[in-house]
Amino acid sequence: MKAIWNGTTIAESDDTVVVEGNHYFPRDAVSPEYLTDSNTHTTCPWKGLASYFTLTVDGKTNPDAAWYYPDPKPAASEIKDRVAFWKGVRVEP
Repeated sequence: MKAIWNGTTIAESDDTVVVEGNHYFPRDAVSPEYLTDSNTHTTCPWKGLASYFTLTVDGKTNPDAAWYYPDPKPAASEIKDRVAFWKGVRVEP
């Protein structure tokens, strides 16, 4: 699977985990140069506290377009150390 935004591949892996229709990529499959930590956090009742990244590619930014669960609840342990995308990021084979 690939995560693509602004014409650039942000992440690529054969080892994604699909939860609620979202592909979670291993953290080491995501190119760190495109990520900036965000102060945004949300809470999911069964996954826990999510943290976000802003994407920056070729001078364009996509705020909070990637998220991860640094310490997911036990029911979502399979997505620990994984990153998912939304907000216009295409995820495709």
